[in-house]
Amino acid sequence: MQSSPKVIPTSKQLAFQDWEFGLFLHFGLRTFYEGYIDFDERPMSLSAFRPSGLDCEQWIRTAKEAGMNYAVLTAKHHDGFSNWPTGYSDFSVAGTPWKEGKGDVVQEFVSACRKYDVKPGLYYSPFDGSADFYTQDAKAYDDYFVNQITELLTNYGDIDILWFDGCGSEGHDYDWKRIIGEIRRMQPNILIFNMGDPDFRWVGNEDGIAPIPCWNVVDSTEFSILTETKEQLDGQLWLPAECDVQLRANWFYSDSDEHLIKSTEELMGLYYHSVGRGANLLLNVGPDREGLFPVKDAQRLLEFGSEIQRRFGSPIGTMAQCMRRNNTWIYEPTKPHLLDHIVIQEDLTNGEHVRSFTVTIITKKSGRAVTVYEGRNIGHKAIVRIPAVCVSGVMLEITDSDGEAALKDLSFHHSGQ
Repeated sequence: MQSSPKVIPTSKQLAFQDWEFGLFLHFGLRTFYEGYIDFDERPMSLSAFRPSGLDCEQWIRTAKEAGMNYAVLTAKHHDGFSNWPTGYSDFSVAGTPWKEGKGDVVQEFVSACRKYDVKPGLYYSPFDGSADFYTQDAKAYDDYFVNQITELLTNYGDIDILWFDGCGSEGHDYDWKRIIGEIRRMQPNILIFNMGDPDFRWVGNEDGIAPIPCWNVVDSTEFSILTETKEQLDGQLWLPAECDVQLRANWFYSDSDEHLIKSTEELMGLYYHSVGRGANLLLNVGPDREGLFPVKDAQRLLEFGSEIQRRFGSPIGTMAQCMRRNNTWIYEPTKPHLLDHIVIQEDLTNGEHVRSFTVTIITKKSGRAVTVYEGRNIGHKAIVRIPAVCVSGVMLEITDSDGEAALKDLSFHHSGQ
């Protein structure tokens, strides 16, 4: 779906797109039940929740060191277990042995985010397997929904993201007008994910991969992993995409999938397929039964962050060194050098305009212009990866645009691999 220049982002949407890379955290009572799956009908006892070494600062410190800018914690997943002492359900941390029922995972998480300057987000499953009245009394459930969200949005200071997961909600009608009205009243600056009145959207898969092209303006959203039915929107909206993906094979911690931790090579591939296509990347780690990141998971996160920095942290050339001629930006280094990445960012303040572009190099020996890449949208960021070539110049040309195109940034890199 192509965008219109009349549809423009809010300042908070632009800020969200600048965050680029975030941490997803699946943690709760289910962490202590090996082999449990979504909508598992086996009962879980609150007595099992004993994260004796819980350290949210370890989670967030690791995320910060890896270059992540925001984090989203499962405040309540589909099973209905609340990671805070809610006043509207007995199925919460208050009924567990952990800290004699006086603990609050949400509070410790938000405090850690504040300490390390990471934006806090909360995942809340609209579906709730612990609420008997979910399917029997829609009004009572809407009351419960609003009451729990009110606790989350009034007791912990500013929350940057409220992440709604559509799984389980297929066919259920919520009083979204009421729910969203309360959310916006309590926290007008919050970003809502994918449902109700979204500010950003799910990319449509749990593989961490955005399509080509990945426009910022859409007229529908992917609703749930369980259905291919799309949720139609009221016209075209600016809804940047977010790609969520697991570091291992499961969202919650498991004893059985450590060998499936993604390699740095695979994670870099996902980075190119998400951030490199203008979307955000939300990478999941499941804290273990102590309440800590497993050693290998933490190490892999840090390796991933280090590799991103190695490839993109020290550009050889920047937009400041470019000359603009109409819709072409011309880069002429002082001497020829190897090039394997060009990172382009469109200025999206007034909407998304670029429809296609080309990258042309000036060869080292012959000084000839050779087009090496043709692309479609740029959006927030387009990472153009080409086989290494020695260049004496580069030209980025916007070959088709819907209105006046402007760039926010442009840089040239040689990663050495």
